[in-house]
Amino acid sequence: MRLIILLATTTMLAACGGAGPQSAGSSAAPTGSSGSGSGTDSGTTHTFVDPTESKTYTAVGGTHSYSYTVEAAGDPGAGQTGQLYQGDATTVRNSGLTIAYNPRDAIFDVSFTNTLAGTSTASRFQDPLHRTNFGGLVEPQNGTPDLGAAQFGIDGMNYLESGSSNNVTRTVPGEFVFGLVDPGQSGSYDATTFFYQTPGTETDYVTFAGYLRNRAGVSNITIDNADGSTTEFLRQTNQLERGAFAYGEVTANDDVPTSGTGTFEGTMLASMVFNDQPDATGNFDTYFQWIAGRATTDVDFGANTFSLSLDGTVGAPFFDGTSGQHSVLENAQFGANGAGDINLVSAGGFFGQFNEAWFVNPGGGRLDMVIAGSSIDGAFYGPDGVELGGGYRIVGGTPDERIDILGTFVGKKP
Repeated sequence: MRLIILLATTTMLAACGGAGPQSAGSSAAPTGSSGSGSGTDSGTTHTFVDPTESKTYTAVGGTHSYSYTVEAAGDPGAGQTGQLYQGDATTVRNSGLTIAYNPRDAIFDVSFTNTLAGTSTASRFQDPLHRTNFGGLVEPQNGTPDLGAAQFGIDGMNYLESGSSNNVTRTVPGEFVFGLVDPGQSGSYDATTFFYQTPGTETDYVTFAGYLRNRAGVSNITIDNADGSTTEFLRQTNQLERGAFAYGEVTANDDVPTSGTGTFEGTMLASMVFNDQPDATGNFDTYFQWIAGRATTDVDFGANTFSLSLDGTVGAPFFDGTSGQHSVLENAQFGANGAGDINLVSAGGFFGQFNEAWFVNPGGGRLDMVIAGSSIDGAFYGPDGVELGGGYRIVGGTPDERIDILGTFVGKKP
């Protein structure tokens, strides 16, 4: 059962609170490098797993946003109109994604503002009540991936949530659809969920995280018909944001190996929009879906090259009371392969592109992506580059389709 906590009717940004540290079996919380930089100086005390001082980290990954309006959401024939989609993947040296943690007061400050992606989230999580999890009467908001469930099987996940709502109530269970408590007044909803894997669960010097922000404005519309009758319906204007990224204690350039090879195994997470139906069926309704699974990165330090392989499971679409038509089904398998170069001086780590990406739906139907553009950006973490993490993007290139995948991956050597 899902229960929305109705807070004060204020915006959810810097004025709103959130949650403090969470971990599997301890009070550990993710941190980054000292100060506002993205690297760590040689000799810096390792505090990523057990933080002792306030730190801020500039993450690497991607965010995207989707804004549109639904007339009479939940009714037959409802569809998305006035659509605006934007996305952007950051690089190691150029990122506006920041995560700060203060262990003394158990406060997270996160900022995922990116004008290129249309994202504007900046939130402080400090109220212990804003810690949340799956199970029980109170759960994270609709659209949040339960990464600890059997579908994904990822351990050590933590969820922090803050938000506000005014004069709205859920009307379709399990979907992002609202009705008005008082039909004479407009209503609003605005909530942000930030989630991360506890450092030390699988990696010690880098971790992965994600976030979603759902905003809706709801109003009751009355139209006067020519015969003297009136038609009433609800108008819902949605502004949705998603993101996935990696952050941690970056290896100093001088400490990254210059010879030998290594295989790094870890987790991958991505947020996706996939709609290949407009030209075939006229369906323009697009939905966010999460992908989670495993990443394998093979590195040749001597040749300054790497290859990346992703293997994930696709989650259910984030429905909104419209058509519900989609091509990539829940529990479809996702795969992608890419490669590139290491350049610590100019890129601060490694960068590359994907050469293939595909989906296999339950039942065996395969969907191969036509890739118009792609990117892989990452860095090494911990002493002697024992771990790595990064972000990626894969943009579909078929005309009359909206396909975009933005994600993150982490890994460590055995």
